[in-house]
Amino acid sequence: MKIDEIRNFGVIGHAGCGKTALCDLMLFKAGAVDRLGSVDQGTSVSDYTPAEQAKKSSIYSTALSCKYKDKNWFFIDPPGYNEFVGKMICAMYAMDSTVLVINGVNGLETGTGRGWKRSVDLNLPRFIYINRLELEGADFERTLQQLQEAYGRTVCVPVTYPDGKEAAFSKVYNILTGKDLPSEAEEYRQTLMDTIAEADEELMEKYLGGEELSLDEINKGLKAAIQSGSLVPVFAGSTAKDIGVTELMDAISDLAPNPQARGSIEMADGSRMPVSESGPAVALAFRLQNDAFVGQLTFFRVFSGTFKSDTEVVNVSTGTREKLGGLLQTNGKEQKITPEATPGMIFAATKLKDAHIGNTLASSADVKALPPIQYPIPVMSYAISAVKSGEDDKIISSLQKIAATDTTLQISRHPETHEFLLSGMGDQHLQQVIKRLNTDYKLEVNLAAPRIAYRETVTAPGEGHFRHKKQSGGHGQFAEVFLKVEPADKFSFENAVVGGAIPKNYIPAVEKGVIESMEVGPLAGSTVERLKVIVCDGKYHDVDSSEMAFKIATRRAFKEAIEKAHPVLLEPIMNVKIRIPDRYMGDINGDLNQRRGRIIGMSAEDGLQVVNAEVPQAEMAKYATELRSLTQGSGLFEMEFARYEQVPTNIANEIKAKYQGSLTEED
Repeated sequence: MKIDEIRNFGVIGHAGCGKTALCDLMLFKAGAVDRLGSVDQGTSVSDYTPAEQAKKSSIYSTALSCKYKDKNWFFIDPPGYNEFVGKMICAMYAMDSTVLVINGVNGLETGTGRGWKRSVDLNLPRFIYINRLELEGADFERTLQQLQEAYGRTVCVPVTYPDGKEAAFSKVYNILTGKDLPSEAEEYRQTLMDTIAEADEELMEKYLGGEELSLDEINKGLKAAIQSGSLVPVFAGSTAKDIGVTELMDAISDLAPNPQARGSIEMADGSRMPVSESGPAVALAFRLQNDAFVGQLTFFRVFSGTFKSDTEVVNVSTGTREKLGGLLQTNGKEQKITPEATPGMIFAATKLKDAHIGNTLASSADVKALPPIQYPIPVMSYAISAVKSGEDDKIISSLQKIAATDTTLQISRHPETHEFLLSGMGDQHLQQVIKRLNTDYKLEVNLAAPRIAYRETVTAPGEGHFRHKKQSGGHGQFAEVFLKVEPADKFSFENAVVGGAIPKNYIPAVEKGVIESMEVGPLAGSTVERLKVIVCDGKYHDVDSSEMAFKIATRRAFKEAIEKAHPVLLEPIMNVKIRIPDRYMGDINGDLNQRRGRIIGMSAEDGLQVVNAEVPQAEMAKYATELRSLTQGSGLFEMEFARYEQVPTNIANEIKAKYQGSLTEED
């Protein structure tokens, strides 16, 4: 395939915007399928897996392809749900441009803002399709105004305009070439022409001189403005009524950049590599899929050069060599063998030994790696354990295999609570993983809310003393230790013993006894921190003293000192950033107050309201689920650790009582 005949793009948007229906309709109109697919009827070309058919929405990023007029299209339909954002992010690294689909009833949603921001970060030209304008409550002008307020009045400009509203919506006007345009559309035509002229000096001179621009000149200016990001053309339409889709498809073929338009690609080390069909081949792995017939499929986007079937390539990221067998061009679940893959193409390879998402594949070991994919931090965790005894290792191993195909999934063991944690982007995301664990690996797990890693510290000085003396025939045990503790910014240990009351060779044992004692605090069994410990006096015996005796005496002296130093419980505080449509601001603020949250700032970003808050981690365990409920699925949040703060007395008392109740007599 010739590079200038290839169009590579992604169709992205918030869940419920109709992006998958648009993909199905484009494939049908291009003649790639004989029958129009339907998400609701379970016949979608894109949402073809049993899990997606049951959910009636995208869970995976599906690679699609077709030929439209004289162009070869390679495009991706990633999930719109916030909780499957990792798959969308990976797919966007494989795109040359994006089509942002917006529900004309709901207007701007978090999926819109997220898709826009990622597109900008990756320098991807954008097209916008305002869909579902046939529905009650749909409003093209209102949605357009939201776009223009968020991203710029001269940036988001309509190229097509609806005739009629809601049920009366019947067609679209082409603002640049249409006749008898509505007055609003005439104004947009002027804005478009100004933007087109500004994209090219030659066109600007001609335009300012009052000369009429030809259709070829208009398209030239449009392409330049879209490529630079100074123009994001907006299209009106309805996939349900097949209105405005042909105009969008024509624009993608005529105006979207071909793979060579970017000129060069930036590598991980900051160097740049020219895009060409003849240079070294380089591609990025953006998806792994387990196929029932061919095994593991690895999906790649070619950035430069040409990959051929039955050749040896290098995984630059791992340093290993791989054998490419037959290259597969996919359209949903349909696969066909292709002899080669050129820039812009998406292909799948089977049975690669050591290829992972984010890896760079190349024809030469001299090629540098492509930049790493940047993922969001997980926002929800479950503590997991095996239902059947002895299956813990199998579960961890199986989850690691699932995580290889799902880059926002994390499996870890908490260093303080010692729980195995399964972390992801929300309850739906994690439940999907648990379902796969059950169906694919026949394993069952118990799920629980993770224990909070509280800390303990002191708020006043305290002293402790203990004499350890034991005689049971032969050598006895003897050690006596006097300790002081006091508040500090960080832990430190000081030896203030004078006169050899404790010989220097036993001081390390005292310090070790302190450090071991700090692992289990007196209030809730949590790690003790932020204190200074001073060993100030003691006694020893020439025969009966030992390192073990001093460690035992130290632990008892430390316990007494801590109890006298007014210990308090500390809890982790999280920085939380929440993005929501404006209509949910009151609900979110009220909910944060109930969670002991502190709102530290509010702003507008990408057409959405952004709330920055500090919230105790204990109050955020199920926030992903609760935010989805509060905002009908349109809220999005990020969370990361900020610091530890003292737990309020009433809550601390509950935590201490629960801990004390769990102790045995031996404890």
